[in-house]
Amino acid sequence: MRSIHRKWFIMVTVCLLVVSYSVSLGAEMALETKPVLSLQIAKKIADASEAKAVAEGWNMDIAIVDDGANLLLFRRMPNAFLGSIDIAIDKAKTSARMTMPTRVIADITYGEDRKGGPVPGLAHMKGFTAFAGGLPIRVGNTVIGAIGVSGASADQDEACAQAGIDAVAELLK
Repeated sequence: MRSIHRKWFIMVTVCLLVVSYSVSLGAEMALETKPVLSLQIAKKIADASEAKAVAEGWNMDIAIVDDGANLLLFRRMPNAFLGSIDIAIDKAKTSARMTMPTRVIADITYGEDRKGGPVPGLAHMKGFTAFAGGLPIRVGNTVIGAIGVSGASADQDEACAQAGIDAVAELLK
């Protein structure tokens, strides 16, 4: 009878050690979490961007993508250029993939003086947009998505994109 109790004691002890080790190992191997751009926040960004466009009398196409450059939200204002649909989406995707404003890409491609930049070939890459209007959406230093706006001048597109991001700045902390 003692040998049966001893075997059970050893088995229970081993099981407790395995469970204890697994729990501590799980804590060490836990994945880091990162912020995610929700559809609710994307809608608020688009609303503010559209409000800026309406106030200025511009007709815009507005695209918002997640950190993987996947389209999360698209909005086309009445009378916005049909050709600007793809441009807005490409601006958002470019900004998300490169984690920088598309204005910076334009400077690299065309130069700040627009007479030629160090990497002019960027202008010929499919789905890559090299003019202002795309901005990354960040929480701290982490890019959680991007917005692309098209339909007016590059500066006006960027102003609408910035208005959208500014509207949710408190939510992105």
